[in-house]
Amino acid sequence: MKIPNGLQPLIDDGVIDQVLRPLKSGKEASVYVVRSGDHIRCAKVYKDMAQRSFQQRVQYQEGRKVRGSREARAMGKATKFGRKEAEAAWKNAEVDALYLLSDAGVRVPRPYGYFNGVLLMELVTDEDGHSAPRLGEVDLDADTARAWHRFLMQQVARMLCVGLIHGDLSEYNVLVGPDGPVIIDLPQAVSAAGNNNARFMLRRDVSNLTITLARFAPELLDTHYAEEMWALFEQSELHPDTELTGHFTFDERAADVDSVMQSIIDAREEAIIRQRGREAARED
Repeated sequence: MKIPNGLQPLIDDGVIDQVLRPLKSGKEASVYVVRSGDHIRCAKVYKDMAQRSFQQRVQYQEGRKVRGSREARAMGKATKFGRKEAEAAWKNAEVDALYLLSDAGVRVPRPYGYFNGVLLMELVTDEDGHSAPRLGEVDLDADTARAWHRFLMQQVARMLCVGLIHGDLSEYNVLVGPDGPVIIDLPQAVSAAGNNNARFMLRRDVSNLTITLARFAPELLDTHYAEEMWALFEQSELHPDTELTGHFTFDERAADVDSVMQSIIDAREEAIIRQRGREAARED
């Protein structure tokens, strides 16, 4: 096949030897099956994104570290330089997440390096060596659905233990390998501690997986893993080997609105008194 422009530098540098075929193409990247020596791997070639796409990613970028204050200001103002930095940060996020999660024991494709905007990583296959299907493309018996649900909840918890939330986890970005599910597509990985939407995204990730597998084991809809994980995470009691139950007791007590309003009034009055004190001190 004709070699894509993004992969030609990797062939020139001897990183890969041959491009075998395209695997999939999306709005943000194209993935190709490549040969590197005796190994068959996949290469993810990131596409340059337009202004509109960056605006859609704001909720994911919150809390991410950038190189310096200059870069952060430029990204915030969406200048040409800022957009370039945001694009680089977006691409690097998946690379960093893959290495971090692989080291933490999360079942993700093993990364083999990042070269000129191309991520080289493990090709996930099925038992026959063909490209692995997505989770939503397979039929399961109830026992397998329950087992895979427990496994995926454990994977999500391990991600949370190293401070990451997938942010877009669903049946479309979980592949089914010979040993079970493999989590893919992590450019939007979210900082659990630094993003105000983290809890919502965790619940959405868990809900998406649960709804998919509940087609084969309906009782999974009665579990509350996201709430359990988040409560343990907030208390610094979530660990990679934590035994999750899926049970969670919700606080159903009525909110004491009067007490909250009185606290706000007290804080406001205290602020006014302090301000008057500062003004009096300046006059003296």
